[in-house]
Amino acid sequence: MREFVVEADGGSRGNPGPAGYGAVVSDAVTGETLVETAEYLGVVTNNVAEYRGLLAGLRAARALDPGARVRVRMDSKLVVEQMSGRWRIKHPDMKPLAAEAARVLPPERVSYEWIPRAENKHADRLANEAMDAGARGEAWSPSASTAEIDAAPGGTRPAAPLPGAGARAADAGSAAGAAPPAGAATGTGADTGTRGGAGAPSPADPDRAGTGRGARDRADVRAASSVASPGWGPADMGAPATFVLLRHGETALTPQKRFSGSGAGGDPSLSDAGREQAARAADGLARRGTVQAVVASPLARTRETAAVVAARLGLEVAVDEGLRETDFGAWEGLTFGEVRERYPDDLNAWLASPDARPTGGGESFAETGARVAAARDRLVAAYAGRTVLLVSHVTPIKTLVRLALGAPPEALFRMELSAASLSAVAYYADGNASVRLFNDTSHLR
Repeated sequence: MREFVVEADGGSRGNPGPAGYGAVVSDAVTGETLVETAEYLGVVTNNVAEYRGLLAGLRAARALDPGARVRVRMDSKLVVEQMSGRWRIKHPDMKPLAAEAARVLPPERVSYEWIPRAENKHADRLANEAMDAGARGEAWSPSASTAEIDAAPGGTRPAAPLPGAGARAADAGSAAGAAPPAGAATGTGADTGTRGGAGAPSPADPDRAGTGRGARDRADVRAASSVASPGWGPADMGAPATFVLLRHGETALTPQKRFSGSGAGGDPSLSDAGREQAARAADGLARRGTVQAVVASPLARTRETAAVVAARLGLEVAVDEGLRETDFGAWEGLTFGEVRERYPDDLNAWLASPDARPTGGGESFAETGARVAAARDRLVAAYAGRTVLLVSHVTPIKTLVRLALGAPPEALFRMELSAASLSAVAYYADGNASVRLFNDTSHLR
């Protein structure tokens, strides 16, 4: 039986901040590098980036030989201990990623080993190259990579990567929205191996702004202590950030159950019924009296709904791009039946895998999930201890609920979310989340 070694790493310049991963698959006998893969992830946390690197490495190994044994080597104690089953996984972001990694190959054929950072230089360089490329608005390119040269003791140029190796080497990676946020730091470059921003931390201040590797290691220990602790956590963690999730009111497409996302032609306004629903939602939220801020998706139907509610509550509306609906590509405006008739193979693939995109270059649920998770992290940090109304769409709201529950991607197809319905999720300081409400439409009756 063939055996591979997977070395993976990930980092975030800000935690959460602009992030990327790198992964290397090598032959366990010869040490030959078989695949390099790296990708810029947008704004996510260190731990999410580490897990995404692990997933990319495992998928690359499976693509090379589905029957192989794999030895995973990582410098993240948290990921190694969680995937080995010795530490519990409680954080809502980690559970679905760990479950997905466990499904790539049979668990009995995968082992995990912690290694010092110095032994993980190759993957570390790849992760930094991906973050640097993202800061430039570019995708990481294997042809431009010097990661293996930088990591090699003698600086000898390695053999060229396998054809197709790259951010999707051997179908290994999963896109997560490669466009960097405006103002992203240019980073320190692959040669530093740091996770910092525009400049490397000084020796006297190695953990500046929480981005040094020492900060990451201590964060791993704190997270591990949290997930390993039996029973209930501390009683006093302060007030959670609470998201009240309002789906927009109806449009002309809603009663016909047509795909209505953020793609071309996918931005209808509210119908008369939808405006009435928005007014009723506003009245219901005013009676509750707990909402302190309003944030909406940039699409017309959500901005209209948010404007009605905000006017009733005396608040302003902020807009977050991460809350927009999935881009359904060529399916925009079609019913499910029409899509099945015109694009049966694409639809079946989409229903079977969160990585599959709608016909015509739409957005996969995996990509939507990464975008929504990044928006969640931003908003939890911005509204810590407060209650904020997020006016969004079916997929983003279901995704927030799914992630809070640690449910698998297919759970999206098992939830019903009505127009102008209310749901709620609370996010605590220890990283845990609690679903408080789902698909409440009592205010519409």
